Amino acid sequence: MFAVTSEEMRRLDRRTIEEIGIPAMVLMENAGRAIAEEVLRLAGRGGSAAVREGGGVQGAAAGSGAAGGAAAAGAGAAPGGERAAAGADSALPARRRERWLVLAGKGNNGGDGFAAARHLMEAGVAVDVALAVPAAELSGEAAAQAAIAARFGVPCLDASASGAPLQWERYSGVVDALLGTGAAGAPREPYAALIRAANASGLPIVAADIPSGMDADTGAVHAPCIRAASTVALAFLKRGLLQYPGAEYAGQITVAPIGIPSRLAREEGVAVRYVTAQTAAEALSLDPLRPRAADTHKGTYGHVLVAAGSAAMMGAGLLSASAALRGGSGLVSWALPASLTPLAVNRPPELMLAPLTETPAPASADAVGWSAVAPQALRELANSRSAMLIGPGLGRWAGDSAWLRRIWEETACPLVVDADALNMLADAQDFRTWIAPANRPAILTPHPGEMSRLLGIPTAEVQRDRIGSAIRFAREHNVVLVLKGARTVTALPDGRAYINGTGNPGMATGGAGDVLAGLIASLLAQGYAAGEAAALGVYLHGAAGDRAAQLRPGGSASLLAGDIVAQL
Repeated sequence: MFAVTSEEMRRLDRRTIEEIGIPAMVLMENAGRAIAEEVLRLAGRGGSAAVREGGGVQGAAAGSGAAGGAAAAGAGAAPGGERAAAGADSALPARRRERWLVLAGKGNNGGDGFAAARHLMEAGVAVDVALAVPAAELSGEAAAQAAIAARFGVPCLDASASGAPLQWERYSGVVDALLGTGAAGAPREPYAALIRAANASGLPIVAADIPSGMDADTGAVHAPCIRAASTVALAFLKRGLLQYPGAEYAGQITVAPIGIPSRLAREEGVAVRYVTAQTAAEALSLDPLRPRAADTHKGTYGHVLVAAGSAAMMGAGLLSASAALRGGSGLVSWALPASLTPLAVNRPPELMLAPLTETPAPASADAVGWSAVAPQALRELANSRSAMLIGPGLGRWAGDSAWLRRIWEETACPLVVDADALNMLADAQDFRTWIAPANRPAILTPHPGEMSRLLGIPTAEVQRDRIGSAIRFAREHNVVLVLKGARTVTALPDGRAYINGTGNPGMATGGAGDVLAGLIASLLAQGYAAGEAAALGVYLHGAAGDRAAQLRPGGSASLLAGDIVAQL
């Protein structure tokens, strides 16, 4: 499922109108119908034609623009192929008297609102349109839709600065069609006053495309911003709907086809996708049954080396290695300083140990632990393995950044770098000069705090544009970057990115990241390309967490990292 920027959406609109030949009025008509359908669903009058997906997003089963042919038919073809009411005899009877208020701006978003109002009236829902500007300021398709609505008998109220106050208590709900993807910055008056009043009304709000006041690209929320019960994303998801805090303000998200073909998104090079079950199967080659040929053996599925764990954090290594096993690798070895191997007595019997000789440097006071393990000892193991994970629970010591650099430069196997190894990397002032030329795949899996250290910027700045931060880092450093958090972002060096749709707040627990790193390393060892291994690992990790939360009597609040491993 594609996720577009406002500029990409503008180009897709233009190409659909100019090259495909679908008039802008038809696109607006289909948008209005989709918005009306969501209102009817909220009012208990019918269901959305969209198919529910994970992560609070619904989408058309065939993709964000798959209904191109049907939608091009205009008023007769609703999303999902259902016919709209064509006359009074086909209008849906109301269970109770509903009256909805459509807040309309002067742009195309407002035109969508006028079209939605007309379809609601045709379905038997009483509706008013409150226009935020004088009618004389409308132009183009918005003016045409306003004129059609007027001839249809839709009441239009003056909600501009000179208009009378709206009587919010008369209404059952609100459609927000004030500001669309072309708006920038904080809403100005009278839009701001209407947004504040709509939020204060306590009525359910359906947002057209994006909540007014939200940045369509980053998810940043300006003051004021509509707090929607649901948002109908038109044609494609907008990136901002998938990033917090915008995702919180959007409520339940539905992606509604309006006639823009999905192939145009591919042709335009739209690089960001929201990972649903369909995306995982089609773009990431996931087969839920994971069939294996009968004539394979354990070596067929790779050998993972896990360099993780210390005296204080043995659990990190154990969780990572256990996840690598459950992820499907034929063999997994847990590399540990020899002095720590007695602490690994509770490891699964399938997990092999690889003790590393400890040789303290002459100037070091540490005789044991990772600081006493020479890089070449790990290098010799790594170069005979299919993939290596390094970092979870390693701890820190003087000179550890130089130690990591030698491992990075002297090993040839695909690499997953997590936790303490990321902090070692960040502390190396010159790390940008030696990670990019790597002649093998490398996957970095930072949480926002670790990402801020890698970039040398505040965590809040990372979070303001998670997708952009991840894409830029992956491109500049020739790595796959997994920026963990709500809606984890997986960015590839070629500019593609995947936004994850699985997982739950219960996964914000110690060890969950170690499980993810081990799972990604397992997929990497099995021969998945680095980008696919990372994005698919994130998806499966979240899905396992969702399943684990369902099975726990306490739900997600009682979730432990080991519960996630058990559901892989």
